[in-house]
Amino acid sequence: MSKIKMTLKDGAVREVEQGATLGQAAESISRNLAKAALIAKVDGHVTDLSGTLEKDAAVEFLTFEDSEGRDALRHTSSHILAQAVKRLYGDVKLGIGPAIANGFYYDFDTAHTFTPEDLVQIQAEMEKIVKENLPLARMTVSREEAIKLFGEQGEVYKQELIRDLPEDVQISIYKQGEFVDLCAGPHVQSTGRVKAIKLQSIAGAYWRGDEKRKMLQRIYGTSFEKKADLDAYITMMEEAAKRDHRKLGRELDLFSIQEEGPGFPFFHPKGMVIRNELEAFWRKLHVKYGYQEIKTPIILHQKLWQQSGHWDHYRQNMYFTKIDDEGYAVKPMNCPGGILVYRTQHHSYRDFPLRTCELGLVHRHEISGALHGLMRVRSFTQDDSHIFMLPSQIKGEIKKVIELFNTVYSVFGLSYHAELSTKPEKAMGSDEVWETATSALQEALEELNMPFKINPGDGAFYGPKIDFHLKDSIGRTWQCGTIQLDMLMPEKFDLTYVGEDGQKHRPVMIHRVAYGSIERFIGILIEHYAGAFPMWLAPVQAKILPISERHAAYAEEIAQLMRNQDIRVEVDDRNEKIGYKIREGQLEKVPYMLVVGDKEAETRSVAVRKRGQGDIGAMAVDTFISTALSEIVAKS
Repeated sequence: MSKIKMTLKDGAVREVEQGATLGQAAESISRNLAKAALIAKVDGHVTDLSGTLEKDAAVEFLTFEDSEGRDALRHTSSHILAQAVKRLYGDVKLGIGPAIANGFYYDFDTAHTFTPEDLVQIQAEMEKIVKENLPLARMTVSREEAIKLFGEQGEVYKQELIRDLPEDVQISIYKQGEFVDLCAGPHVQSTGRVKAIKLQSIAGAYWRGDEKRKMLQRIYGTSFEKKADLDAYITMMEEAAKRDHRKLGRELDLFSIQEEGPGFPFFHPKGMVIRNELEAFWRKLHVKYGYQEIKTPIILHQKLWQQSGHWDHYRQNMYFTKIDDEGYAVKPMNCPGGILVYRTQHHSYRDFPLRTCELGLVHRHEISGALHGLMRVRSFTQDDSHIFMLPSQIKGEIKKVIELFNTVYSVFGLSYHAELSTKPEKAMGSDEVWETATSALQEALEELNMPFKINPGDGAFYGPKIDFHLKDSIGRTWQCGTIQLDMLMPEKFDLTYVGEDGQKHRPVMIHRVAYGSIERFIGILIEHYAGAFPMWLAPVQAKILPISERHAAYAEEIAQLMRNQDIRVEVDDRNEKIGYKIREGQLEKVPYMLVVGDKEAETRSVAVRKRGQGDIGAMAVDTFISTALSEIVAKS
């Protein structure tokens, strides 16, 4: 049999027999690679290790360290879940079961209502399937064969999915033991590769996300190659539960979600302190970086949204109203308003780059099942900025935006990684315009030596983007900042400037957010800090605790001195024991508690207790104020 050449990721070239499986090819390189590889990528296409090599190709073997490898293992885990449920419940009909961030799920239609106790039994059956080490075999079938196969099994949801597939798509099924599922793959070689599984929760989910369709039962789980990794993940999730911003938001009296406004957050006085500090920091930083702040209306005429493309691409997520018998929309995004501000004046090339910014309130419709505290809401404030520039200024402006982002995120101790998202299926504009815009973003990242991942087809409908995924104090990631390069909106709104040649030209536009949604960013910070905000953000920065009633006047006197210096301070002059007051302050996560009694009143001092350290001794009032102010200015 003839040999073919396999070019590996590091550029090395290996020869293997034509027709060898990818699993055999991995074995020919090293036993350790064969043991670690879960799937492979051949000429950019991800595939099972059972696939064969028929011609020279670029081959990359993917392990659990790679996102595609993790997805394959967890996708296989969802099939194991479905097989276990089918074994245990005779009437079950299968929905879909993909891998998701940090795990997997499967949707089921069954008369049985799943309980947490059922999850224990289902997981035990899954572990049994793992021990059976069933190979996963991929088979290609015709549309008719697939419909017949799943019809015989009563799988009506699978039949619907098959009928909705494009005519030219190849239909594949995967078989493991007695279980067969409709699936494009890829999967790991056998159920035995899934060494550690944990079922986590049960939820309801409308079939195909349609509120008018049947509600199915969704079981969530996660899986890892090693039990130690699963244990570490469970520990992280337990810590995350303690930090849940909804729980801490109630306990610290920061915000609430009322039944009269689902998805519309109410910020309480202490929550407003945090919000105002974030906005003040944002404004000061944007002045430093040469931005001018604007404010645009919440409701604008329907024709604006038709012109921008939101009407065609985003209408199902928008809210509408009538004014003087004409159609208007509540803005889901700030960019069209920013464009109208640009159009109020004539512009020259000398005006560029022109940087505007806005803390703009937007509204987007989310189904009730998707709402989640401050993380997923229906009204939120975006810290939008729009930069209008010459084509020659694109890379320089992108670099300055990234520099600003670095400044913002470093203040909160948040690291990040970048992802470049390219043209989606439904997009405005030609391939040539998209290629130019995407190349500019990629070159800026490369010139900054910033590692990034490419997300094919995940761009906005009007342009490619760089998303910034922040890592918090317990290792979770959150997508916040984004930079979107737009060469299409200026065309749609006929934006122009006069160039050096005296002729009209089209500007290029950047859309960008640093916080993303202020509401969501506050939710992230609540969990990142576990409610123990740094001094500059803390709603109450110091709490003065008089030992008895006769010390209350001195406590109020020094409190006023602090208020005069813009330190946020409260006096707890309740008729309670000092130990009780200290415990209350600890629960409120106040950075400093200042105990005052006879000695402190005589010496113009305070006995200082610092959060996380306890009693740090007596300090003159002026010294404490100076120390506190230094900490606030340093944002530490």
